[in-house]
Amino acid sequence: MSDYIENVRKYRSNASEETVDKIVKHLGIALRNRDSSLVSCSDKSELERVRESWCKKKLASDKSDAELDEVINEVCVQMADEKSNKHRVTFYYLVADKLDKLVTL
Repeated sequence: MSDYIENVRKYRSNASEETVDKIVKHLGIALRNRDSSLVSCSDKSELERVRESWCKKKLASDKSDAELDEVINEVCVQMADEKSNKHRVTFYYLVADKLDKLVTL
């Protein structure tokens, strides 16, 4: 858990451990596999999965696909320094934060 919160706090110094823990629990077994624990911003199907499964289903966002894609792209740009190692927990936290959905987790 400490690795996740440390990574999130590189982007949001006041990140809530409770919220990060909820994301970790939501992702569950996906975090055990290195490939599925990371987000690849160069993989279109991966970003569609983030939009459909995380933004629309879990966060219940009513924004259009284009608006959600823009938010996801903003997070990709924000995390660009991490190259291919964009931790899924951090990525999801930042997307939820940009959508003002942290309180719904």
